Amino acid sequence: MSSSLFRRKPLTVPDTLPLRRVLSVLDLTAIGIAAVIGAGIFSTIGEAAAAAGSSVTLVFVIGAIVAGLSALSYAEMASSVPLSGSAYTYTYIVFGELLAWIVGWMLVLEYAVGNVAVAISWSGYFQALLNSWGLSIPPYLVRDPLSLWREAQVFIQTQDPAMRPAYEAWVAAPRLLGIPLVMNLPALLITAIVTAIAYIGIKETRLTNNLLVAAKIGAILLVIAVGAFFVDAKRWLDFMPNGFSGMMRGVGAVFFAYIGFDALSTTAEEARNPKRDLPLAMILSLTLCTLLYVAVALVLTGLAPYSELAVADPLAHIFKKLPISTRIQQALMGVVAVSAVVAMASVLLVFQVGQPRIWYAMSRDGLLPPVFGRIHPKYRTPHVSTLLTGLVVAVSLFFSSLHTVVDMTSMGTLMAFAIVSAGVAYLHHKPPPGYAPRFRVPKIPGRWPFLISLGAGLLWAYQLNPNIFRDLWALSKGGAYWKYRVLLLILCIVGYFTVRYNLSLLPILGMLSAVYLIIELGIDNWVRLGVWVAVGFLLYFAYGYWYSALRQGDSRQPANPLSEN
Repeated sequence: MSSSLFRRKPLTVPDTLPLRRVLSVLDLTAIGIAAVIGAGIFSTIGEAAAAAGSSVTLVFVIGAIVAGLSALSYAEMASSVPLSGSAYTYTYIVFGELLAWIVGWMLVLEYAVGNVAVAISWSGYFQALLNSWGLSIPPYLVRDPLSLWREAQVFIQTQDPAMRPAYEAWVAAPRLLGIPLVMNLPALLITAIVTAIAYIGIKETRLTNNLLVAAKIGAILLVIAVGAFFVDAKRWLDFMPNGFSGMMRGVGAVFFAYIGFDALSTTAEEARNPKRDLPLAMILSLTLCTLLYVAVALVLTGLAPYSELAVADPLAHIFKKLPISTRIQQALMGVVAVSAVVAMASVLLVFQVGQPRIWYAMSRDGLLPPVFGRIHPKYRTPHVSTLLTGLVVAVSLFFSSLHTVVDMTSMGTLMAFAIVSAGVAYLHHKPPPGYAPRFRVPKIPGRWPFLISLGAGLLWAYQLNPNIFRDLWALSKGGAYWKYRVLLLILCIVGYFTVRYNLSLLPILGMLSAVYLIIELGIDNWVRLGVWVAVGFLLYFAYGYWYSALRQGDSRQPANPLSEN
């Protein structure tokens, strides 16, 4: 059984694949930009600027470097194995079936569950756009029923004034057979639209995405160009107003603006020249997005005091302060509102394309039922998986809050980053026969750099807190120091293998960066992730373990209770 659990996928690529190869390097780069330029440039950037001041520009560069470490590993794997499935396929090749299934299960968090957060965010931006035009949607048509009902119950029990709007919305909602008709209608509609586009073909998806990306880049460049005329360069002189720690507080939030770049790896079987174009598109998209983020950050911090930027809509906020006519101010704010809606729509579209292709790859390997791998005879898309993805997002909109979904999405994505990076480190140490990627992560022996960096980090921690090592093991500090204990344990384990086998440094750093950010997400999210993984194990041993063997011609065919039904 153990050998079957860790059976690896061969490096060979089938001669014929049913999906259409139509995506150029420009199309793939647009997919990467679509996934990265989203809410970060319209909201997160303000919070980061408030914490870091003008050094937020450096924060975005640091975030890009950290994300780039994982991107390099993705690029190497994509240039060697141009197959759909993203991190799932890469893990199957390096670590075997069981861990590949878990990664595929994690990617459901990034794409299908993550799109719930994107759809909710899009709904919020769309409402703001309507409000700027003097229009509005009834509150019972922009909320999920579960959250609205809970808030209404809180008001009934406590008479909390903050919960009154929820109570009034719940009461005002029309009834059908006594059931209140409460739903996030904008989120449901945009989900249906992007699912339909993804269903009818990759060419239509490519065209739509290219237009959306061109529109949002044009709007961002307009914002940068107009704002540049009013920048006060003196505001940049206080480069790090809250010190180094203030700057680093922004790195975590900024990093999450970059995590969508892996979405383009799901389209490997639809790229014209995947071994060349996928790595190039990953690097180009991250570079261009970083330049846009830095330019917007410079304009923001040059137009307003950094302390005023911690608002939900920092771009619209600064235009209210410009010495220009009210009409021009409103026009610019309208551009920002429209571009935010466009940006989130493109993120939703790209992720709605990504999830079906991961399910398609898993079905082809026998880990999911064959229905997930069906290709439409006319549109040449995994149409059943596309519809199922849209259905998962639509149903989840009735039960999901934004905060929980965002954290779970981040954990799934970062786990995939860590495992892919670890896989490249292993391949550098022990490459299998036939492993010849067109792009390679620079191989830097990691033994001494890792030891020196670890020693410097421990010394720095001691300088900041001389009691740090004593406090780490004090039981009374358990709640406050658990994450540092976990991090130190992981560093010791990774350090052992890095020193013993002199593993490649860059993928090891990419893995540790992702692990650190996972730890920072908090214990509650670890518990949720544990439950999610447990469910994944149950599904694997109920179906995938048995049927993947049959699909791949494995001689292992034990009695399978599912086949007897």
